[in-house]
Amino acid sequence: MSRVHSFPPLADAQARLLILGSMPGKASLQANRYYAHPRNAFWPIVEHLFHLAPGLAYDERCAQLVRQGVAVWDVLMSCTRESSMDADIDSRSIVPNDFAGFFAAHPAIGRIYFNGAMAQRVFDRHVAPRLPAGVADLPRLRLPSTSPANAGYSFERKLACWRVIRETR
Repeated sequence: MSRVHSFPPLADAQARLLILGSMPGKASLQANRYYAHPRNAFWPIVEHLFHLAPGLAYDERCAQLVRQGVAVWDVLMSCTRESSMDADIDSRSIVPNDFAGFFAAHPAIGRIYFNGAMAQRVFDRHVAPRLPAGVADLPRLRLPSTSPANAGYSFERKLACWRVIRETR
């Protein structure tokens, strides 16, 4: 098993909502980009929800999303795992990101959305109990994973579930 590390958050001080994954997969780590696997539905969904032009360069996509008050990060700072699969994460190796510091630097965050079940489970277990009451009580919602491993959900079904982000902004 190898130890993997996540990326810094995509966010500015005006971020109003936070989308959390668990840990970038191998394709993302190799590309040094969030959701880089070509079959991951994250960026196509975000393009629909936030009216981003398809085919934008990664840096511009990120900048436009951040300008709309959206922050993107991962629950885990590091962990060990064999593959890109969340199920392969060694639970004894979990090191969460510094959320106390993140929320202090991003006080406008009003909602947290999880990209899949693992992100929510790890946050609920390793992060939420250590947060101050006002932050720990923020509304949180788990959305279906955009990963290609979540083959039980079509793109259209994932998009329909993720529309809640636009409805609750």
